[in-house]
Amino acid sequence: MSLDVVTFGCRLNACESEVIRREAAGAGLVDAVVVNTCNVTSEAVRQARQTIRRIKRERPDTRIVVTGCAAQAAPMQFSEMSQVDRVIGNEEKLSTASWAQTRAALDSCSPDKIAVADIMAVTLPTMHAVDHIERHTRAFVQVQNGCDHRCTFCIIPYGRGNSRSLPMDEVVAQAQRLVARGYREVVLTGVDITSYGASLPGTPRLGALVKRILKDIPELTRLRLSSIDSVEADEDLFDALGHEPRLMPHLHLSLQAGDDLILKRMKRRHSRGDAIAFCDRVRRLRPDVAFGADIIAGFPTETEDMFARSLDLVDACGLTQLHVFPFSARPDTPAARMPQLDRAIIKERARRLREKGEAALHTHLEAQVGARRQVLTERGGIGRTEQFTPVRLAAPVEPGAILDLTMAGHDGRQLLAA
Repeated sequence: MSLDVVTFGCRLNACESEVIRREAAGAGLVDAVVVNTCNVTSEAVRQARQTIRRIKRERPDTRIVVTGCAAQAAPMQFSEMSQVDRVIGNEEKLSTASWAQTRAALDSCSPDKIAVADIMAVTLPTMHAVDHIERHTRAFVQVQNGCDHRCTFCIIPYGRGNSRSLPMDEVVAQAQRLVARGYREVVLTGVDITSYGASLPGTPRLGALVKRILKDIPELTRLRLSSIDSVEADEDLFDALGHEPRLMPHLHLSLQAGDDLILKRMKRRHSRGDAIAFCDRVRRLRPDVAFGADIIAGFPTETEDMFARSLDLVDACGLTQLHVFPFSARPDTPAARMPQLDRAIIKERARRLREKGEAALHTHLEAQVGARRQVLTERGGIGRTEQFTPVRLAAPVEPGAILDLTMAGHDGRQLLAA
């Protein structure tokens, strides 16, 4: 009898899947697969539905519970699938009582499949400590959930609710537990971590949290940030980047576009100039920093000239890695009601952005050859530098070690260690 969890999407979902695994098992749920979905694009939803159908074909007697952002935003879409036995919301998936109710409903073959509450009514964080992240050598600590912003293309707030933050003492305590279990690197994660603290007394900022973790946990070797919104960066965060070597020199930025009019139509809060100025400032503070970024190709009304400014942004900001998203109209978002581009144009622009990203990565890899880097080893004979650049190890090493290695070359995708 087994309980499996299949995870789609972000690091936050990966972290929450460990809570799901623990709470569902604690409630006695067996012979089940929990599918923790993502809703950021229509492709993510399609993949989740495809996986659900495949699981049922391969394991016809197993029971399937669907949760996550896609389930929260569109529970009926999943409950109507014949393969699905239960749909629970993003808040419910972290609740011990909810899993006990889910087990009871499955055991009694209840016809009521849906247990999804109003996520916008949630005002307090429901974040559970985890002792490990399965198949990961770095640990994730969820510091925040939800988002108060309403970008016109984004459906995430409807799956995650409004922003709420975990108190600083609890974040530090969780990070301490993970370090005590042997993790060398901790990653702070959430939906919008640069909004950290807005819901807490005294409104502490992310920079203060970073400094507190590094001060209170001297045995923590590496602290890393997940995706950030550069316009929200505070002075303490800049100071930490400049003076705290244990804060890793890698930032993944939510940029989305390089043209000011498109950014305005996206309802982003930064301009092209803001993005470039941020990268310049951080690079002055931390010359070895590497930047990744999310960029959307083919946003409604985007002209070729506007798209060219997104391509140019890669060089202007000195980006080294891109996450390219072909625009995907999400239901009930303002961008879905804007004049849409032809899918062929969107795909072609996404291809060009990916090629630009590959060229930027190649330049970054070339610059690393001959350098010595501290590499955190992972499974499968690979590791990650301080800049999160993948490294192919010369010989298998136990996961979780930090090795001082010379970069002997690269294959266009990853560095090759001597």
